[in-house]
Amino acid sequence: MTTSEDGYDKLFEDLLRESARAAADFDSDETEYEENEQQELSDRNALRRVKSFSTELQDISDAEYRQLQLERVVLVGVWTEGTAEMADNSLAELKALAETAGSEVMEGLIQRRDKPDPATYIGSGKLIELRQIVIATGADTVVCDGELSPSQLRTLEEKLKVKVVDRVALILDIFAQHAKSKEGKAQVELAQIAYLLPRLRGWGDSLSRQVGGRAAGGAGIGGRGPGETKIETDRRRIRDKMAKLRREIAEMKTSRDTKRQERKRNNIPSVAIAGYTNAGKSSLLNALTGAGVLVENALFATLDPTVRKCQTAEGRIYTLSDTVGFVRHLPHQLIDAFKSTLEEVSGSDLIVHVVDGSHTDPFEQIRAVREVISEIGGAHIPEIIAINKVDIADPAVVLEILRKEPNSYAFSVRSGFGMEGLIRAMEKSLPHPSVEITAVIPYNRGDLVSAIHEQGEILSEEHLPEGTSIHAYVDAGLAMAIAKAEEIATSIQE
Repeated sequence: MTTSEDGYDKLFEDLLRESARAAADFDSDETEYEENEQQELSDRNALRRVKSFSTELQDISDAEYRQLQLERVVLVGVWTEGTAEMADNSLAELKALAETAGSEVMEGLIQRRDKPDPATYIGSGKLIELRQIVIATGADTVVCDGELSPSQLRTLEEKLKVKVVDRVALILDIFAQHAKSKEGKAQVELAQIAYLLPRLRGWGDSLSRQVGGRAAGGAGIGGRGPGETKIETDRRRIRDKMAKLRREIAEMKTSRDTKRQERKRNNIPSVAIAGYTNAGKSSLLNALTGAGVLVENALFATLDPTVRKCQTAEGRIYTLSDTVGFVRHLPHQLIDAFKSTLEEVSGSDLIVHVVDGSHTDPFEQIRAVREVISEIGGAHIPEIIAINKVDIADPAVVLEILRKEPNSYAFSVRSGFGMEGLIRAMEKSLPHPSVEITAVIPYNRGDLVSAIHEQGEILSEEHLPEGTSIHAYVDAGLAMAIAKAEEIATSIQE
């Protein structure tokens, strides 16, 4: 968004007023983190406890999760680069993931290292300290903020005497809980099996706890797996299962491709709503279309893509799609498994990239989302940065995003602030038809007039005795149909 300095000043005042108004409705509850850039060597090598990191039961808002017996987990991260604040933010995100999976977080710990220990992730000495913390907190699970190798996983479980899962397994577990459609469940199952196959030994030669989907109930993190009977004894059967799932997903992809191609044939532009998980994508889709998509204050609440028809102020039709949220270090197994779903993004004409303006590090989230979009082949697609939650965001941070991102707009789905400007920007960014026509369309061809309204851009319209006079831009196919209708009408008159 190109804005003068005076414009920025006015916007800053508007954002301040919006924040003040929102503050009267509810308090923003943000965890405070301490940054210790100049740590002594002894401090840097210690397991650092992150302040105010245990879960309060009232923080878990989903009633379904309350019904489960919560796992008591300790979170562990290895800080190898960046600032202390970045390390804390990473562990805070892991905490949100663990709570979304239905766990009670007992403690959050960060170990400063040049790189993760290849044998134990945090180092053998710190492993003893971690074991003591596990005993003291009564934790039954340790969650590591990274992807563990099979040998690391095996060693940690042997030494800690509790279940150990990594970030990838945690995200897969959340996906297993939230998958609703047949396609979504198949995609998650494929991703889970792809992750588990090389880790058969890493799970103690037994995957019997993988009892299958949400039916696992209290099985906990890592316990909502694909449900293949005696999967650990037969790698060939696992690969056969993966091949079967890929065929099923390919068949469902064909149906999705057919619908997408039909929209392309009808020259209906497509807009994909993408963004970091829990940024407010489904809320925006609901606000724009009234689609009634599940809106939850939880990570990965939406897995199954929703495509809805929308209309510009001039009557032009386009589609809006809401897909799975992205996250930092999204497991490659999920990207591979969800490729057909993610094509709603890579095959779109415009990406509305929703950003949580209230997050502590929105720029890192923007970078992570763009990384995934690039990986699925969508880097070339025009993008609008839509900064949501400005009613609870720091106005200075929002203005910084607006300055650094030229095509960006600030709004709040909750309060309605800035929605009109965002909608105008979206409509303006839709691909424009290229053929200019001036025609008089007979009244018995009202279908063509409707098609021009839905697919074209009307410059002028007038009702004459012989028909509807229209000056507009349309696509080549519709232009030919209009010319043919005019020709037929002329020949009849003659």
